[in-house]
Amino acid sequence: MDQSREQNPWRRNLRVLWFCTFVAGIAFSEIMPFMSLYVGELGNFTKSQVSFYSGLVYAATFLVTAIVSPLWGALADRKGRKIMLIRAAFGMAAAMFLMGLVTNVWQLLGLRALQGVFSGFISNAQALIASQTPRQYSGRALGTLVTGSTSGMLMGPIIGGVLAQLFSIRHTFFITAALLAVAGLLSAFFVTEHFFPVRRDPAAGTGLKGLLGQFTNPKLIIVLLLSTMFVQLGNTSIAPIISLYVKELMHNAGAVALVAGIIAALPGISNILAAPRLGAYGDKHGSGRVLIAGYLFAVLVYLPQGFVTSIWLLGGLRLLVGISDGALFPTIQTLLTKNSPASATSAIFSWNQSFQALGNMFGSLLGGSLAGAFGYNVVFISTASLLLINFLFLWFTEPSLRK
Repeated sequence: MDQSREQNPWRRNLRVLWFCTFVAGIAFSEIMPFMSLYVGELGNFTKSQVSFYSGLVYAATFLVTAIVSPLWGALADRKGRKIMLIRAAFGMAAAMFLMGLVTNVWQLLGLRALQGVFSGFISNAQALIASQTPRQYSGRALGTLVTGSTSGMLMGPIIGGVLAQLFSIRHTFFITAALLAVAGLLSAFFVTEHFFPVRRDPAAGTGLKGLLGQFTNPKLIIVLLLSTMFVQLGNTSIAPIISLYVKELMHNAGAVALVAGIIAALPGISNILAAPRLGAYGDKHGSGRVLIAGYLFAVLVYLPQGFVTSIWLLGGLRLLVGISDGALFPTIQTLLTKNSPASATSAIFSWNQSFQALGNMFGSLLGGSLAGAFGYNVVFISTASLLLINFLFLWFTEPSLRK
């Protein structure tokens, strides 16, 4: 299998998809820092209502994504990952364009749900690269690919903040739609996939249970999928309130949208530098070590964010978050790849996206609810606590990851 992977144009596809995920990362992230500000413009809401509705708006996409991702993964096994990239890019472009035209929060909520129907661009890019890359290079390749979306997410909030400041939030949605259409065109014309439909064993069953029957260590797969959910839950619980937290620290004065965009982008700087190096280290010395260290570091950088009184200190800690993200997300995907048969690549990445979407959904609801009830700082403290619980769960349930 690795010999056939060597013959595939995986290096060229990696370069093309790096740029596509870079563009997609910009598109996804440039609206996020001010989504809660956009919600506030759609009605006369109190502070707690804005936090709550922001959580709902964030969660809507992820709830639908969690439901449909396994269906798209099964279709990818029959039709290929490239067509899934094109489907996701153009579908989300349409949803984003319509978001710029909404007049109330319920229309925005519905379109966020529609965005979830067409989700899966980055996860399908990861599945395509994972299916073609020789196993000995998978950590480095996936770590490199992650820096594409991360780099875009780094640039996106800054670009979005500038556009929102110069023009309007609504115009930013239209630009986001255009960027996603560009990613779709690049995927259609420059990505090469030598695809062979996956033959499923009828006796294996369907759903996650049937999928796990193909693995030699299904318990490890379950632990990794749950870890994806918890890590994403912790990260996403911050998203609905980060701009509101920045606004509070700035005492409601100054270019809040621009500063919020910069603060949201800071983790990407360290992630770009850390992810490929941590992936290469994991390939040589064991990915489990990287995963364990990433959890401990994440707890140490999230907890103090709940106690800051300076926007500068918050920015410094957010910069460090990128290192923990560079250790956690690519490493979980690498471990899934290294412990998966080739026939299950698309399926396991689609289920991983489902668990990631569940983490996004629960994190959005948790962040908005905690901020509305107790204040923004409690969200950071709860995130650190959840990541610590996840670390202990992983440590005691799967000893093989300690090696």
